[in-house]
Amino acid sequence: MNDVDIAYIAGLFDGEGSIQCKQAWEKKKKHNNDGYRKTYSWRINMEITMTDESVLIWLLEVLGVGTLTKKPRKGKRVDGTKYLMQYRWRCTYRDAFKVCCLLFPYAHTKLDKITQVIEHYTSIPENVVRDNVVNFEHYKMWIKQ
Repeated sequence: MNDVDIAYIAGLFDGEGSIQCKQAWEKKKKHNNDGYRKTYSWRINMEITMTDESVLIWLLEVLGVGTLTKKPRKGKRVDGTKYLMQYRWRCTYRDAFKVCCLLFPYAHTKLDKITQVIEHYTSIPENVVRDNVVNFEHYKMWIKQ
């Protein structure tokens, strides 16, 4: 993937995209089908919704991650005509992390959330030892070269 494509995707995401990186209580089904349990889980996803399907197909092909779905239309305009069909590209968790790493040098309006996602995956709690975590400071130095 070349820098022009990444910069275009970053601009598209800054204008049309949204990103969610938060921790909240969730109700999940228990494994033995005996009721529900509550967990404090992370929700990390990013999406772009627009009426031009061809742009999102290109985005899916270039990035190689995420899914493309139709977003259902609701209601009608004041003049009685239907709204245009909307399409949604979405990726979650580790795929969102990969995309955030690509967009980091080019993003402007969504930079705070992108940084939050990257730091979520690159920071290591003191009591956890992991070999598969990317060093964000090393990544920033690599980008500057």
